[in-house]
Parts: sequence; C-alpha cells; structure tokens
Amino acid sequence: MHKVSENPFKNRNERMLMPLVVITALFVTLYLVSNVMAVKVIGLFDCFYFDAGTITFPFAYMLGDVLTEVWGYRTAKRVIWLTLFCNILMVACTQIGVWLPSPDYLDPTAEAYNRIFTYVPRIVLGSLTGFLLGELSNAWLMERIKRRTGAKRLWVRTIGSSVVGYLFDTLPFVLIGFLGVVSTRDLLLMIAFQYVSKLLIESFFGTPMAYAVIRLIRKNRWMP
Repeated sequence: MHKVSENPFKNRNERMLMPLVVITALFVTLYLVSNVMAVKVIGLFDCFYFDAGTITFPFAYMLGDVLTEVWGYRTAKRVIWLTLFCNILMVACTQIGVWLPSPDYLDPTAEAYNRIFTYVPRIVLGSLTGFLLGELSNAWLMERIKRRTGAKRLWVRTIGSSVVGYLFDTLPFVLIGFLGVVSTRDLLLMIAFQYVSKLLIESFFGTPMAYAVIRLIRKNRWMP
C-alpha cells in the first residue's frame, strides 16, 4: 500500500496557528474573568475603591499587545470584536440563568447567583463601551508607534499605547456606570485610581510578560 507523505507546509501552518489560538483563548478568558471579578469591590484605607477585575485586566491588555506586535492590528481587531461578542453572550446566558426558577431548598445558592449576575444595565454598557474603545485604540496606537520605532523598544509601544488605551477604557466605564450615582469627588477618585493602578500593573508586570511571550514565539519561529 502506498503511504502518503505528510505535507510539511501544512504542519508548519498548524504549528504557527497554535500560539494565536492559545493567546486568543487566554485573551477572551481574562476579559470574561475580569467582568465576573468586577462584582467584588476592594477598598483601601476607606478612600480608594476599585473592582477586583482591575487586577487581571492589565494582563488581558498585555495579550492584546502581543497580538498586535506579532500578528498585526487587523488580526488584533478581529480578536477584540470576538471578545466583545463573547462578553455579550456571557451577559445574556447568565441573565437567563437569573430568570430561570430553582428548587426552594437551593434558595441560598440561587440568591448568591442572582446577586452576582444581576447586571445593572448602565454598568454593562459602560464596561462594553470602555473595552471596545480602549482595546481598539491601544492596538491601533501600538502599530503606529511600531512604524516609527521598528522592532526595537517594545516597552515604548506597550506602555505608550496603554497610556491612551486605559484612558479610553476607564473614562467611559466610570462615567457611564457611576455618573449621578456617586459624588463628583468619588467619581474623580475612581477614575484616577483605576487608571493609575492599571497602568502600573501593565508597566511592572504586563510588559515583562509581553517580552517573555514574544521572545518565546520568535525563538520557536511561530510568527507568520
């Protein structure tokens, strides 16, 4: 029986596609996790308040930087739109779970579920708007900076694009979600603290991780 030889080009394409699939999956997962974690509000010194999703959010930005750096703005934009759809799908599915009845003996579990997944419409709108504007501006600016700096100074691109991206993310989220609900002072504190904390996490943790991931991809020749 004649044995058909493997296609080396097919194997190479599959090997190069796998990193994109993994990073896309992690990107989507981190955003979904950040939205669930946002239910928990953290308070420091009775002055600074931020949601727990602020901790994981910058790592999703880091993966967005990797997507743009390795595969370009066009691919990153497609992943961003996919993630937006997944966020909307999660909100719709978990809301259906809130509406469905449960047995009386599971009332404590149902109550806990309903408290977590009963979304305030303006919070959802603010979150989705901030995500879309922030990620698209971050990816667009990162590619524009790369055209000027070339392959060098990755940290300039990751941090520089995040300076703008986090602004477009934080402002819509806080203003749409909390304007008229909290005082002007608390509103300004929320914007300032969330913006600065995300940028610091991105600078000291996200950017070094982006260097490591991109180096791994280039070392194994997984780039297109």
